[in-house]
Amino acid sequence: MKYDSVIFDLDGTLLDTLEDLCDSTNFALSAHNMPRRTLSEVRSFLGNGIRNLIRTSCPEGTDEEEIDRVLVTFRDHYKNNIRNKTKPYDGVISLLEKLKSENVPTAVVSNKVDVAVKMLVSCFFGSLVDVAVGELEGVKRKPAPDTVRIAMEKLCVTNPVYVGDSEVDVQTAKNAGLDGVFVTWGFRSEDILRGAGAEVLVHDADELWEVIA
Repeated sequence: MKYDSVIFDLDGTLLDTLEDLCDSTNFALSAHNMPRRTLSEVRSFLGNGIRNLIRTSCPEGTDEEEIDRVLVTFRDHYKNNIRNKTKPYDGVISLLEKLKSENVPTAVVSNKVDVAVKMLVSCFFGSLVDVAVGELEGVKRKPAPDTVRIAMEKLCVTNPVYVGDSEVDVQTAKNAGLDGVFVTWGFRSEDILRGAGAEVLVHDADELWEVIA
């Protein structure tokens, strides 16, 4: 292997979570008499954590206290509807199985709340992923490298490759000083990724294996 480990983003990289996130966003917006958002809009709002998703989904000018109330409604709904439509992308399970068979440590680092990250990783991937790190209180979220470094410490590795699907992930890899590989099947287009500085793009899980193996 070219690297001693692989660190993955979650939403848009390993799991297609878009529809469940959109459904919970619109449930929360409707509950507070706000206009609903399209799937495309919610896709464009993802990447910087759930609070940012809700802030950008709320009408412009919504005050922070109201955003907080919408966020509470979102979280209550999402935690009970987190697996309705969410599923791994094609080839992801096979890729993780290959990495496991080669004894390559793997981690997931996400801006999603830590408890949700751990639950989703456990549910869909079980022992195929060694470490899962989500948003933690007092720890800077991506694109800061802090949660990536936590994952590296837990894995006891020094030379991982970082795999993501968004401009946030491009910057995360740069900030962490890691090689980055970016998938085109997620929440951002190839043009957006290239515009953010992504140099290595892959279009399916087999191609990703060829790049990192």
